[in-house]
Amino acid sequence: MSTIAQRQKIRRIVWTGAIASVTMVGAWYGAGLKIQSEQKTAAEQILEASPAQKIAQLEERRGELIAKRLGLEKKIRQVEMRANGATREQSMVGRERRRGE
Repeated sequence: MSTIAQRQKIRRIVWTGAIASVTMVGAWYGAGLKIQSEQKTAAEQILEASPAQKIAQLEERRGELIAKRLGLEKKIRQVEMRANGATREQSMVGRERRRGE
């Protein structure tokens, strides 16, 4: 390979890397801007919401948190049962899948 061909190959690789990195940074920056604008919009909606809407939002969030708490309590019970010597099947009582019903 001649030195001119090697230089062209190196130049092509450098340009490819540079263009790819600029594209990646632009996409990352754009995604950050989108997230910021969505957060700003959500904050404005919360501030502009009527008291009834705020209550509805809080009740919805409360329901999500209660569901998460119930799931965690169930897992804690299973771990405690296993620690006390229960088998996996015994600790999973009530979680059987019912198919065809």
